[in-house]
Amino acid sequence: MSKVLYVHAKGGPPVGHTLPRVAARASVHLLALSELPPAVAADADRLCASVVAPRHGHGPDLAELVAERARAVGADAVLTFSEYAVVAVAEACRRLGLRGAGPAAALARDKRLMRTAWAGHGIPQPRFRAVTTADELRDAAAELSYPLLLKAAWSAGSTAHQVITEPGRLLQAWARSRAVMAESARLGFAELHVAGAGEDFIVEEIVSGCAEEWFDGAGWGDYVSVEGVVADGVFHPVCLSGRIPTVAPFTERAGITPAAVGTAAQHRIVELARRSVDALGLENCGTHTEIKLGADGRMWVIETAARFGGAMTVPQIEEVFGLDLAGLFTDQLLGRAPAWPARALTPADAEGAAGSLVVLAVDGDGAPWRRRHLWDAPAVVRSAPVGARSTLTVVGESSLPDGTPVPVYDPAAGANTMAGLCLLSADRPETVVRDFAALVDALPRILPAAGTEGVPA
Repeated sequence: MSKVLYVHAKGGPPVGHTLPRVAARASVHLLALSELPPAVAADADRLCASVVAPRHGHGPDLAELVAERARAVGADAVLTFSEYAVVAVAEACRRLGLRGAGPAAALARDKRLMRTAWAGHGIPQPRFRAVTTADELRDAAAELSYPLLLKAAWSAGSTAHQVITEPGRLLQAWARSRAVMAESARLGFAELHVAGAGEDFIVEEIVSGCAEEWFDGAGWGDYVSVEGVVADGVFHPVCLSGRIPTVAPFTERAGITPAAVGTAAQHRIVELARRSVDALGLENCGTHTEIKLGADGRMWVIETAARFGGAMTVPQIEEVFGLDLAGLFTDQLLGRAPAWPARALTPADAEGAAGSLVVLAVDGDGAPWRRRHLWDAPAVVRSAPVGARSTLTVVGESSLPDGTPVPVYDPAAGANTMAGLCLLSADRPETVVRDFAALVDALPRILPAAGTEGVPA
């Protein structure tokens, strides 16, 4: 039986979903760079031929640690679904002569390299500058038009995003973003292979979206993601995921599969994603490409990644389209030539719809809750005001333990302040949008109060 080294780190699809599917295709040896969720740890011993965690950290060369472990177990493939381990695993695969994302993997992680590559290929994107110091930020801001968005070059989940409305706020934003990146690294949500990655940033102009011109019905956000895969250098689009509006500054709140856009619009979006992915020169990896939708048919590529979408994107695709992306990707790395979709799948191809909601302590308009609350998954499932044909569950491995205070939402920390992750199955994408709007409004009534004090400013 073929052997796979599965490199686990934080971020990406839930390991509780992907690990069994990889194990169904090969004998799995697990290298755990981050602690496994308790519910998954019990299953890992059963599913895996070995489970190893570095005792003293991973040292200065994570790629070599991965390669050494792959050699020790005789791995025929090495994979990861984590944003933070993509570069290290790609480099390890290169050293081992195995299929992987390839030497260009860093272009799909470092937003500075990514945006520069796109500029060379004429890909539409917001105007930007790379910055590593406060002085460079001041100089870059003088060349761009306000409002600006400062973001960490190696971040994920909207971490360390700061909107800057005028020059007097530059230094404050710089200090806050750097502090958030340092805290994210402490929590394990940081690039694992590149030293000093938390010091690298870009600043960009904020482009105006217009969801109304792309979607039928209200409640949709003004950007989508194109989910796909690169197989032996060829991009295969899988489907589009939609959003509900983000929470300020740009924290993602929900992903919905499929995105309810028309056929002609989907074709244009997919072709822009294809150009964007092709410009990076990737070899074998999942892809997740975010595209902002504007008025009069305008589009801007925000970023792409050399891995599948995080949160519940992968399980949602399996539920509505019947595609086991984790299993197919395992086959791809093992040289089994899986049958990827011949075209991007549409709502007409879907069996119902699915969406995942990140629980943040803000209401539908983005205003902070007036009181603190305790996370209570059973109460959410029991009392959620969803449609009669909808089913809501809570993703335990991605949620706080019951009874934990819901964190106060921090705009700079983004998804780091989430309390829970909910998964909804429904008949149509529009139903998911409606149900999520109702659930967001109801959460402060559903969750028990944490004392009598209000939320601190």
